[in-house]
Amino acid sequence: MNPYLKRSVPSVFKGIALFTPGGDLVYCIDPGKQGRWHLNLCATLQEILELPEPPHFLVPCYTATLDRWLDSATRQVRTFAEAYPLVFRYRALLDAVFETQHINWQIAPLPEEVCEPALLATYRAQFPQLWESHDLVIRVDSPIERPESAHRPAIAFSQNYTQGYVLRLFVSGYSAATQRILENLHQLLEESLSHPYTLKVIDIFTHPEQAEIDQVSATPTLVKVYPRPVRRIVGDLNDVNRVLRMLGAPGER
Repeated sequence: MNPYLKRSVPSVFKGIALFTPGGDLVYCIDPGKQGRWHLNLCATLQEILELPEPPHFLVPCYTATLDRWLDSATRQVRTFAEAYPLVFRYRALLDAVFETQHINWQIAPLPEEVCEPALLATYRAQFPQLWESHDLVIRVDSPIERPESAHRPAIAFSQNYTQGYVLRLFVSGYSAATQRILENLHQLLEESLSHPYTLKVIDIFTHPEQAEIDQVSATPTLVKVYPRPVRRIVGDLNDVNRVLRMLGAPGER
């Protein structure tokens, strides 16, 4: 048995993902399908990025949802997934965090009156942090109960998340091979790291300037940005011991 088998998602669940214009991701996996998750994800961004208020304007323009349910007629698990056009390019990352394979993501119809680019741009002065990349991929594990009191969201890592790992994975486009790399790496990180981490996936064709900054000349390349010193692995990311040595993580075999 694979010693790095990652924590499985439920067989049936509702998954909701919220992106920022800068490419950060917060998401949830809700087996009960009853939480007011869009509000929770907005509140999470407010807390982490120290925003003046929850960025509700991101919904639905920057969201993706996945619903997996048991068909009572066939007794088969069925899946429906859709992403709005502004985040459709992230479907390989969505497959990795929701542990889905080869599903057909649908493009959700864009409500133009809400997601008109000129309108969204008006929020940039108030929420400049949302247009920056912070290398965040964050799972929120519990819904927020907010009657009168202002409870904080239950984020799936400690408050002092900057003490964890900041990683960047450079790839050449999004393909089936990219998805396999994401799934294997996510599995390893989930089971091997005792500290929180953020993982940013960067397509060198879309962001060549970032590849130049991080001195990436081949893909796939995994870069550990933090903690220092900066280290990287080029090529095969299936070597568990090699990845753990690069991370300086316990559990090297």
